[in-house]
Amino acid sequence: MTTAPPTSFGYRWVAPMLVLGAALLIPWTLVLAYRLPSRHTSHHWDVAWVGFNVALVVSLAATGVSIARRASWATSAAAVAAALLLCDAWFDNVLANGGDEHLEAALEAVLVELPLALFCLWLAGHCDQTVAAVRGAIGRGRRSAGPVVPSVNERETASRP
Repeated sequence: MTTAPPTSFGYRWVAPMLVLGAALLIPWTLVLAYRLPSRHTSHHWDVAWVGFNVALVVSLAATGVSIARRASWATSAAAVAAALLLCDAWFDNVLANGGDEHLEAALEAVLVELPLALFCLWLAGHCDQTVAAVRGAIGRGRRSAGPVVPSVNERETASRP
């Protein structure tokens, strides 16, 4: 992945704007903590959870497809999947109602969601190695591996002037 030159807009403004956004969210979070009720009944609870899980399925599938295709967005897909898995574990546990739901949410978080989120974070940090390993495994599984496709870093390096 290439880094932005020091004179680019992103280098000078994006990071400070994100930090400012985070700082502004602190008082808003305190307001929410004070104003929101501890209990709330919601219409379309089922639609919200099904929609969230559809997004989770899409992010995991996109991660797999992007790695198999050696796409430049594989790192982003893995990071999104990790974030959604962590959110799922958080909300499952916080919103569980009763002992059975708490136990199920905790087991699901510890045995599935958190390990898979950590794996996705690892993938995001090691995308090129993962893609190379997948390509190697696919190549060993076939008699002819076909043309060699350059990795994300090789493509970016080759496209630089």
